[in-house]
Amino acid sequence: MVVNIRGDKTHELVDNALTVLENMSHRGAEGADGKSGDGAGILVQIPHEFILLQGIPVPEKGRYGTGLMFLPKDVSKRKRILESVRAEVERDGCILSHIREVPVNSACLGKEAAKGEPYTVQIFVTSAEFIEDADFERKLYRIRKHIERLGEDGYICSLSNRNIVYKGMLTSRQLREYFTDLTSQWFTSAMAIVHSRFSTNTFPQWSLAQPFRMLCHNGEINTIRGNRSWMQARQSVLNSGKLGDIGDLTPVIQPDMSDSASRATRPAWTTSWNS
Repeated sequence: MVVNIRGDKTHELVDNALTVLENMSHRGAEGADGKSGDGAGILVQIPHEFILLQGIPVPEKGRYGTGLMFLPKDVSKRKRILESVRAEVERDGCILSHIREVPVNSACLGKEAAKGEPYTVQIFVTSAEFIEDADFERKLYRIRKHIERLGEDGYICSLSNRNIVYKGMLTSRQLREYFTDLTSQWFTSAMAIVHSRFSTNTFPQWSLAQPFRMLCHNGEINTIRGNRSWMQARQSVLNSGKLGDIGDLTPVIQPDMSDSASRATRPAWTTSWNS
């Protein structure tokens, strides 16, 4: 993690975090070709000024949610998924205000990573009415869970009005090269979390690259089956006055994910049954 303790957002901080990631290079976290990684990424604050410079008419900071989404390269499948996403966003009283194609440098990918490379977009969600910051973040969580329940062939890296995750089936050295957004002087943040995944109990996948939306994790969670079972058992008694019907958000833990991803899909409120 790299943090500016005064909260000053700069590109230098992002650049330093990427340098930290590049120095985490490990032969166990990449394929034999040295170009197909188990997965690497960075979590930063939303770079508001950078987004404005892309010509995207977003409202003020905190008043919109955004995140990267992995989609199939097949145009018809992609169109169908985005139509479903739009319907779920509108269902929660929000607007899918913009969909941006994220520029990537596919030439740097190894053979295995290239096989599963998705079409990456950045979605923007705004509310039809004024919502307080924390309430909007909870609404974005609901929207993400609703989209996950669709069972479509797509994956949301993050959806938040605070932070954004850039990640992929990359080596620690490829992240900066693959996502050209990260090299812009206007891409700024006051904090950054980076991580390079070392696959243990699941094969490398674009969706399993780290960091996740809440954490980066080093080491196996060896009680994972028990943890998943307990979380599934508790779903029937969870309640939240602020999130509404919890049954509408289940499964809390996204199926078929790694140990770290299972932990990272749990929202913070699951540690307190009456939040």
